[in-house]
Amino acid sequence: MSAPEIWLRTNRRALCFGAVPPAIGALAGVWLVAIGIHSAGSWYLWIGCGMIVFGLGLVAALLAQIRQPRIAYRARHVLFYVVSGEPIAVPVGIVEAFFLGQGPLMLPGPEKRGDATVNLVARLSQRETQWAEHDVKPALGRWSDGYITIRGTWCEPLNGELVRRLNRRLREVTEESNQ
Repeated sequence: MSAPEIWLRTNRRALCFGAVPPAIGALAGVWLVAIGIHSAGSWYLWIGCGMIVFGLGLVAALLAQIRQPRIAYRARHVLFYVVSGEPIAVPVGIVEAFFLGQGPLMLPGPEKRGDATVNLVARLSQRETQWAEHDVKPALGRWSDGYITIRGTWCEPLNGELVRRLNRRLREVTEESNQ
């Protein structure tokens, strides 16, 4: 199967920033291993190796997500990456338009502030009721009443030019699929 055409990328800065703490943990593990080699205490080695494996595993998982887009296109389907695992593939003829919206930040942590972020909204055909609702990962977006909201916190910066590009490309692939 061919690689999808990426329409909206993930927020690379956020993922790289999130990889810093586990990388520091892995470096601390290297330091503990170095201490363990030069001292009689073997527990330094075990804890250090555990920290290295855990930290590098988290870094690898976060950096692997950089390659995953938020929206892509392949084989007459718009792919929405708003769930864990495989994206949700919506037939291109059902997606009507993209536009900007506003919603809560939905950042992790105990403090939930009223801050807002710009979101990307995809409107789906109201006639296709089977696509009106879908369970998605709340941190990434919302799918309700025929609208898919992609949280701006977790994708590339959103602006009018991006929305125009998305709508232009949507129109092109819709026309191609109708021929």
